[in-house]
Amino acid sequence: MDQELTPPLPPDHPHAADLARLRRLAVRMDSAFRLPLVNTRVGWDSILGLVPGVGDTLALLPSAYILKEAHRLGAPPGLLARMGVNSGIDYLIGSVPLVGDLFDIAWKSKLRNVALLEDHLLKAPRPAPVSPQP
Repeated sequence: MDQELTPPLPPDHPHAADLARLRRLAVRMDSAFRLPLVNTRVGWDSILGLVPGVGDTLALLPSAYILKEAHRLGAPPGLLARMGVNSGIDYLIGSVPLVGDLFDIAWKSKLRNVALLEDHLLKAPRPAPVSPQP
């Protein structure tokens, strides 16, 4: 799943600015830096995960924020559950020393979740514009 290639919402979409903000957060957390020797992208999630115990818990906060915003933007319960599972897998496996750190580099739950939300918003019917009352 290549989250970076998801087409962005059209600029006139009512949630385009919100989604752009969430995507910037997800990129910072999951793929902000390139590791030159292995040509792999890592983010603050992977770096925080190196701190035993506390790191993975801190990295869970942006995931919770993305889920809260997805709820606010109207994501259905099934999508929120799927996003929660992605975040839970990231937290549980990411908590395992060394194996979890390597898993964090590949899993990129925040980018996955933003891509899921974006896909939902692209397919969901747009709200009708409100016409002014005479």
